[in-house]
Amino acid sequence: MSDLVSGGGLSIIVRSGKYEDVHYALAMAAAAIAVNKPAVLFFTMAGIHALTGPPPPLDGWERDALNRQRGVGDFETLLQACVELGARFIVCEMGLRSLAIDRTSLRADVPFTVAGIVTLLEETKSGMHLLEIS
Repeated sequence: MSDLVSGGGLSIIVRSGKYEDVHYALAMAAAAIAVNKPAVLFFTMAGIHALTGPPPPLDGWERDALNRQRGVGDFETLLQACVELGARFIVCEMGLRSLAIDRTSLRADVPFTVAGIVTLLEETKSGMHLLEIS
C-alpha cells in the first residue's frame, strides 16, 4: 500500500476505437493495480465506444475470440478485472458531446464518472505516468 501513497501508477487516455488499443489499455491498468499502483482510464472520442455494448463496436473485434482461444485475457475479463480491482473510469464529457453519444448508452456495469480533462489531470497524482493510447 505504500506505493499508492508515495506515487506511481498510470493514467491512460483511451481515444482509439481499435480493439487492440483498448485491450492493451485495460491490460496495462489491470497490471498496475495488481502491483498496488493506481490506474485511471480516461475514455474520449472513439475510445468511448469501448464502454458501449457488449460487444463494443471496436475495429478488430474479431481478435477477442482469438485471444480467448489462445489463453490471452479477453476484453470482458480485463474490463471486469479493472472494475473489480478499483480502476478509476472517467468518460470525457467533451468526447460524448462531440460524438453525440448519450451517457445512458454506456455500460451500467462500469462505474464511470463523466468529467473533463481537468479532472483527469487532478486524478493524475504526482509520480503517476500519463499515457495516451490512440
